[in-house]
Amino acid sequence: MCGIVGYCGPRATPEVLLQGLKRLEYRGYDSAGVCVAHHGKLQVVKRVGKLRELTLALDHSLPGSYGIGHTRWATHGGITETNAHPHLDRTGKIALVHNGIIENYETLRARLENKGYRFQSETDTEVIVQLISDFYQGDLEDAVRQTLSLLKGTYGLAILHADHPDIIIAARNGSPLVIGVGEGEMFLGSDVAAMVAYTRQVIYMEDGDIAVIDRQGYRLTNSFDRKVDKKIETISYQLEEIEKGAYPHFMLKEIHEQVHSIPRAYQGRIDHENATAKLGGLNMKSQQLLHIDRVKIIAAGTSWHAGMVGAYLLESLARIPAQVELSSEVRYRNPIIEKNCLYFAVSQSGETADTLFAMRELQRKGATVLGIVNAVGSTIARESNGGVYIHSGPEIAVASTKAFTSQVTVFYLLALMFARLRHLSWPEGKKFIAELESVPGKLSLALEQEAHIQALAKKYAAYKDFLFLGRGINFPVALEGALKLKEISYIHAEGFSAAEIKHGPIALINPETPSLFLVPNDSLRDKVVSNINEVKGRGGPVIAVCEDGDTEVMRLADDVITVPSVSEFFTPLVMVVPLQLFSYYCALELGRDVDQPRNLAKSVTVE
Repeated sequence: MCGIVGYCGPRATPEVLLQGLKRLEYRGYDSAGVCVAHHGKLQVVKRVGKLRELTLALDHSLPGSYGIGHTRWATHGGITETNAHPHLDRTGKIALVHNGIIENYETLRARLENKGYRFQSETDTEVIVQLISDFYQGDLEDAVRQTLSLLKGTYGLAILHADHPDIIIAARNGSPLVIGVGEGEMFLGSDVAAMVAYTRQVIYMEDGDIAVIDRQGYRLTNSFDRKVDKKIETISYQLEEIEKGAYPHFMLKEIHEQVHSIPRAYQGRIDHENATAKLGGLNMKSQQLLHIDRVKIIAAGTSWHAGMVGAYLLESLARIPAQVELSSEVRYRNPIIEKNCLYFAVSQSGETADTLFAMRELQRKGATVLGIVNAVGSTIARESNGGVYIHSGPEIAVASTKAFTSQVTVFYLLALMFARLRHLSWPEGKKFIAELESVPGKLSLALEQEAHIQALAKKYAAYKDFLFLGRGINFPVALEGALKLKEISYIHAEGFSAAEIKHGPIALINPETPSLFLVPNDSLRDKVVSNINEVKGRGGPVIAVCEDGDTEVMRLADDVITVPSVSEFFTPLVMVVPLQLFSYYCALELGRDVDQPRNLAKSVTVE
């Protein structure tokens, strides 16, 4: 949520800021603005809506060698230019952008109003810049430090002052910030994507860090004003990976990339000789893993669905009791830490606030929490006790696709590793590995159904309600399919276990409510076929995703999408792809903004 950019250097500052904000559009926003400083004056331009509105309003030849920019996802106050960032203090000399939420802003605002301050916006952010102004006595860094000591909540801040040329002050607490190191220029961003076009050398700020940035470098201190030394790291991906290329949308590109992203999740991690997986990042020896009695997975949204598949795999294949919990609920119910219980925190961005705060709460109580994340250098990756990168590459579309299948792939590796430690034989392990390695080829065949799925989307996009139904390991896939359709097409959709249809959802069946069934040829297939008959008997349209050659399902369903045959454990990877494509083409048919659906953000960094 929200995006921050900052720049000090010889380039055209407006262009650098706009390009950085464009790279951060995927985070979700409803307004945008920049502040460019030149010769003791701050020039602020803000607009509601997409970046194109800001681009049209901004003088691209605006002089200035340092500046900050922001894309806002509204939390406090409506979507207006006044509430958009950057915010200025009452003197017009201090500008600030902010990601996060200040929980005690009303108290601080009342304090300032009693001193005669008048506020222009409804935001919590304006309180910060006015506090800095109140404390400012010529030393900007000192004023920032005094202000931070009063704030309760989360923040990523970028601050500049007209009287301090070529300097940006940045501060972080719970909201990500990255410093980009160039030659005679420096960058700031809430994500490395904001600066990858200019530099690949970055420093990830930690909570409590305060940075003073100028053209020549940076000085980093902690909340106790002690110098902090950090290693400069190299961005691991190429600029081309965050561009659409020949695809009309990032989402479609990322759906097709799964043929390559799934292998990236398991390559180098399979021990063929011993028919197991090797995951050194867990920081746990085999003897320690052998003593794990239970696994708990914490996640939100799509990652929660991936965790549900993971829990099924760990129980069914490795015979370890496993459960998945919504991270937003974990922190607030005073969780009980069980002996010999291993936790996994799953998050594409590694910055999901609910999951991060839940992880910290569990760790405070003595739990071992391992991360399963995509973003290298993210907070969960750094603060967890170990973990696994999923290596799906940058995922730009708000609706997650390849990250879901890469997270599930990592759970296959974990389940295999635990199973081989406990009971799974060498031949069974070899067979499991061979099946996993065959999935990308099967996925390529599933993608050949794209034109057919597009035609189905044209037929069904006008419907207002959908049911997604699956059983066993594909119940979470049904939930994920419903979520995708809701996210990008704004069609109401609900996911259920097909077995639950008799316990209430069957009341929704009518000719105007299609049901999309997942019907792999597994141990529960006949049960799902019976559920299809129940829906058909009540006049409900049925779309079925089934395996090639399933003539019974083809006869029963109104429309069918076929996928290649795979063993039962691996059906989620091939079943989910048609659902992703169906959602994409329904959204396209309805003229939706596929990559940036309304009200949503890619990285949810506030509770």
